[in-house]
Amino acid sequence: MMQTTTYNMRAFVRGLTLMGLTVILGAVMATPAFTKTTRIKDIINIEGVRDNQLVGYGLVVGLNGTGDSLNNAPFTRQSLTAMLERLGVNVKDENLNTGNVAAVMVTATLPPFTNQGGRIDVTVSAMGDADSLQGGTLLVTPLLGADSEVYAVAQGPVNIAGFAATGAAETITQNTPTAGRIPGGAIVERELDFQLADYTQVRLALRNPDFTTARRIASAINGFTATNVATAENAASVVLKKPSGYKGSIVDLITDVEQLPVQPDQIARVVIDERSGVIVMGSEVRINTVAIAQGNLTIKITESPQVSQPNPFAEQGETVVVPRTDVEVNNGADVRLGVLESGVTLQDLVTGLNRLGVAPRDMITILQAIKAAGALQAEIDTL
Repeated sequence: MMQTTTYNMRAFVRGLTLMGLTVILGAVMATPAFTKTTRIKDIINIEGVRDNQLVGYGLVVGLNGTGDSLNNAPFTRQSLTAMLERLGVNVKDENLNTGNVAAVMVTATLPPFTNQGGRIDVTVSAMGDADSLQGGTLLVTPLLGADSEVYAVAQGPVNIAGFAATGAAETITQNTPTAGRIPGGAIVERELDFQLADYTQVRLALRNPDFTTARRIASAINGFTATNVATAENAASVVLKKPSGYKGSIVDLITDVEQLPVQPDQIARVVIDERSGVIVMGSEVRINTVAIAQGNLTIKITESPQVSQPNPFAEQGETVVVPRTDVEVNNGADVRLGVLESGVTLQDLVTGLNRLGVAPRDMITILQAIKAAGALQAEIDTL
């Protein structure tokens, strides 16, 4: 006879136990009394107001013998030779032998509206076989944008968050000594040509596209301005127009409306990372009535060989190893079938699976099986 256990909502308020690496995020109570609002500025981006990636190639000098081996890194040798020739030192066809130079890639992010002469942080990463960039100084390095134009120039001492120590029989390495940062290490030489104040309309791009959220943003803005200046174009964009008679610029209008509170919405989604056993569920996850049983077959084999030898002073006999094997089988006979009622919430689902003794990785399989049965009203995204 199979025993059936029915879980109801009254039983679930006794507490929720999360097992292993399972992580459950999101609000459990989804009633309007517990909903939270968010500022518009925290859930949208202004189209055109964006960062730009910069990259450059340079040399780090001043290393204490931890730089590139010039024989193994020809690009470092060529770059060092070219740099010295530009400085009036002719070393062509000479046998260079130094371990204090390393070829590096320099990357940076140019924020929007950064003025000429402003400073930005840069990241320096070794390209060759350098052991460490500790104590090194980056020489003047132009940073290029996607259009191959120079937007900044970087130079300065490299700060690293790790170290490497090598002895005769042991090596200790902490973090990554071949990568570091230079705070404020690049000076902006070219500004991005983007005059937001000259625009009469902009598009508000939702960071998490959703039709309901887009409509709520447009309604909040129109209600605040008492005019129809915002329109939900699609799930990811809201068009904001400067109303006629508005004395300020579009920047002033954005400043006025970005503080308005709205309640973001989202689709029911379950995110699963099978490699680490992490499960993240949204508060809107619902399931239909479903019965769940979970059991594992575990076989434990223990080998305990024993030695058998003849009696002392015996004329015949030999010492042999006698195998001793102990086999234990656990077929999950004590596992029960649990019933989760239709429309149960996230807390109901997790508590029910926990009461069945489901481990995190088994819970992933169960959620996928519930989805395959059509009982899980949510999307499953696998990382």
